[in-house]
Amino acid sequence: MVNHVYLGRSGLKISDIIYGNWLTHGSQVDADTAGACVRAALDAGITTFDTADAYANGKAEKVLGKALRGERRESLEILTKVYWPTGPKGHNDSGLSRKHIMESIDASLRRLRTDYVDVYQAHRFDTETPIEETMQAFADVVRQGKALYIGVSEWTAEQLRLAHDHAKQLGFQVISNQPQYSMLYRVIEGEVIPTSAELGISQIVFSPVAQGVLTGKYRPGQEAPAGSRATDRKGGATMIERWMKDDILERVQELRPVARDLDLTMAQLALAWVLQHENVAAAIIGASRPEQVAENVKASGVSIPQDAMSRIEEVLGDAVAADPGMTAANAPQTRPS
Repeated sequence: MVNHVYLGRSGLKISDIIYGNWLTHGSQVDADTAGACVRAALDAGITTFDTADAYANGKAEKVLGKALRGERRESLEILTKVYWPTGPKGHNDSGLSRKHIMESIDASLRRLRTDYVDVYQAHRFDTETPIEETMQAFADVVRQGKALYIGVSEWTAEQLRLAHDHAKQLGFQVISNQPQYSMLYRVIEGEVIPTSAELGISQIVFSPVAQGVLTGKYRPGQEAPAGSRATDRKGGATMIERWMKDDILERVQELRPVARDLDLTMAQLALAWVLQHENVAAAIIGASRPEQVAENVKASGVSIPQDAMSRIEEVLGDAVAADPGMTAANAPQTRPS
């Protein structure tokens, strides 16, 4: 069973393994399988579920809402996001304007079949909307009871400070940031994590197994397994291509003895590694089969000894992406359409 931890400088507890339905629900797996994966998550003690309005253009929220129907709402923590284009993708159907936020929260609640979400997250920073407008809209969403807390995703240290300062003036908290983080992708360590720790913001990390690469299923010099993300032309292959280089795949294979010595699978090792870091509250997992959920939750509560952590550093070496500037470099420079 999973552990439950406080999120940011708040009284909200979430499961340290979060079930997310990003690239699967509403697009890559059928509704019955998606529902079975959610049931497996609940059976494993996961209480926190992460989604977004843009995932499969609303379908992912609908699938999650249906799958959670009948569960005691007070026993769950539901997280969703706003920013990327939704609906017909018109001129006001993206970003963090007051109009888009206020309309999007209502649409998300309808799809999720709930009166409120526990954390409403700004999926990216909006360079075209004044931060004052965005934060005032979030304050109103909180005051209306449609969201209990506010979070962000992939914001820079400077943007996190702006959000924190405005939220404090408006009487609410920004308690979380949702960045990509894994053994291979550590760009948040230099600036985002120290700033977050200072401000009372926790990390909820996505892609902790580097889109599947850290499971070890991709081997150097071999074709990707049929049906894997690396063969998915709907978007998965693009996300994973940065890691599909033989030198990186060779180093990942060298992690097998580390995992074996700890009696962990490769995926469990990758999850336990991100959870080992103090500012990381939780890691998001996805699944296309229920049994994947049951295996991954075993990473909760695992403590990796220092000699194993050092061995991981030695193996991965300069294969790790660690430039703090990558958070800003990879962010949209204009509002998407």
